[in-house]
Amino acid sequence: MSTVSSSHVPPRASHAAWLATLLLLAAINMRTAVTSVGPLLDVLERRIGLSSAMAGVLTTLPVLAFAGLGALTPRFARRFGEARTLAVALGVMTMGVALRSVVNSAWLFLALSVPALAGGAMGNIVLPVLVKRHFPRRIGPLTAAYTTVMAIGTTLAAGLTVPIAELPGHLDWRLGVGVWAIPAAAATLLWLPPAFGAHGVRVTSEHRTRLPLHRSGTAWALAILFASQSIQAYVAFGWFAAYFQAAAHSSPGHAGLLVAVLSAVQIPVSLLVPVLAGRLNSQRPLVVGLVACYLAAYLGMIVSPRAGDWAWATLAGIGGGVFPLVLALLGLRARTAAVTRTLSAFAQSIGYIVAGTGPLLVGVTHGAFHNWIGMFVMLFTALAAILVSGWWVGVPRYVDDDLPSAYSPAISGTSPTWQPLLPASGELRRTEGTEQ
Repeated sequence: MSTVSSSHVPPRASHAAWLATLLLLAAINMRTAVTSVGPLLDVLERRIGLSSAMAGVLTTLPVLAFAGLGALTPRFARRFGEARTLAVALGVMTMGVALRSVVNSAWLFLALSVPALAGGAMGNIVLPVLVKRHFPRRIGPLTAAYTTVMAIGTTLAAGLTVPIAELPGHLDWRLGVGVWAIPAAAATLLWLPPAFGAHGVRVTSEHRTRLPLHRSGTAWALAILFASQSIQAYVAFGWFAAYFQAAAHSSPGHAGLLVAVLSAVQIPVSLLVPVLAGRLNSQRPLVVGLVACYLAAYLGMIVSPRAGDWAWATLAGIGGGVFPLVLALLGLRARTAAVTRTLSAFAQSIGYIVAGTGPLLVGVTHGAFHNWIGMFVMLFTALAAILVSGWWVGVPRYVDDDLPSAYSPAISGTSPTWQPLLPASGELRRTEGTEQ
């Protein structure tokens, strides 16, 4: 048994709204450390001696960090709680982003990029768990909200880094890279009171059995779905601009705009897809519809890359709705927050490791054969995997039910040691029921 102690708890509705706001503040920082570097990559090569090989490592580092740090996150969350884990990760991110903007060494820049990516890597795992724990009947809308804000943060960092760097009248890469420590610091400061304050809710014990998710077909299907979608995204952002320049004879600026449109379209899609996923009994129609958008985009890119380029970029952006869909499914396919936490790490760690091979293999095949056949073979293969795995997880089934009965105490274990000041999930559920 666990004992729970708490001080005065203000109205539940206000606390729910405040936690939702904190989740969004964390989400906007999830990709800024990634997309703020790309626009300044050539400048970094000149100013701090970043070689082409090191630039390749730098662009691969987010995938490695998301996989490696993501795999470690459940251990920290079990020991310290999701709120503390997220607050510390945001703090480490703030430090990494700020410090790498003042170094003069390419190796130091690479080394400090690891802590700079901590917020996104660990937030990837923790955010779905916090949604599941505190908003069990609002998984769709809350996932929609935070994935939309994440997409906005991604787009802002990609689009504003260079203009901000040019504010002094010349291109100051340090300002462009370092400015993203400000929203990270703001999110850290606002997360500290609920994560570490004396007014939090403390649970003194928790089952810490490692769940054998490798025995769950549903967990593997979610991992395959996440990996296949991540391949689509990383190949699109890494290679589509080059493809349009080669196949459609687009200018670099026009090709960049096409990729920006692909990214921007995902903002409203991220807002809509998780809400629909939460309302539908079966998510299979969503899976089929999103795969159809991808398929139409890729066939169009092959048959008529120049005439319909805006349409193909838009359709590919809509297909990217698979990403917020799989994040919603991480909560919908687990009965408890404890399983959601482990499932999130399992699916995302495997997914990012597999996804990291996508852009690399495209580069290898393109360099070897001087055509784009290899890229489209990979995209269509991953698309088939999305359809099959999405069909499997698109109907109500739970990872918990796949696990041996011996693990039931761990599955139904108590909340982690420290949580934000909110009523327990059951209390919030009852409150939500009275508000409807």
